[in-house]
Amino acid sequence: MASKTPEPRVCSIARSLEVVGEKWALLAVREIFLGNRRFDEIVRRTGAPRDTMAARLRTLTEAGVLGRRQYSEHPARYEYVLSTAGRDLYPVITALREWGDRYLSGEQGPPVTFTHSCGHTLSTRLVCEACGEAATYASATRADPEGEGLRGR
Repeated sequence: MASKTPEPRVCSIARSLEVVGEKWALLAVREIFLGNRRFDEIVRRTGAPRDTMAARLRTLTEAGVLGRRQYSEHPARYEYVLSTAGRDLYPVITALREWGDRYLSGEQGPPVTFTHSCGHTLSTRLVCEACGEAATYASATRADPEGEGLRGR
């Protein structure tokens, strides 16, 4: 009897990566967070090929991550703005930046740091909304019928 090949896991991470999991997509979102909303600015600040960035911006717009707003009539020109779904990527962008700062910045340190409105250095912290405790790999479990934890306990 032939063994059954398992189906790919249904996963929100995989679904998310279909939309924002490509380098130029996340860098475009980064630029819009930083205030660079026009196509030429985004291309210049990311270093992306124009046709590639146009495709990524189209995908992000179709997925509802970005919206387009006309800022000039003659010629018609548009800028990109974050939708609610796009703004909700802020913790993702911040966590990626922080991880890169910690593991990839080398001797020169992070290229830029951000501060919160209170004046302290901004960092990401994942917490349980119910109890306020830090959420870590060790404390996370998966709620599923089999009762398996994240690590397959």
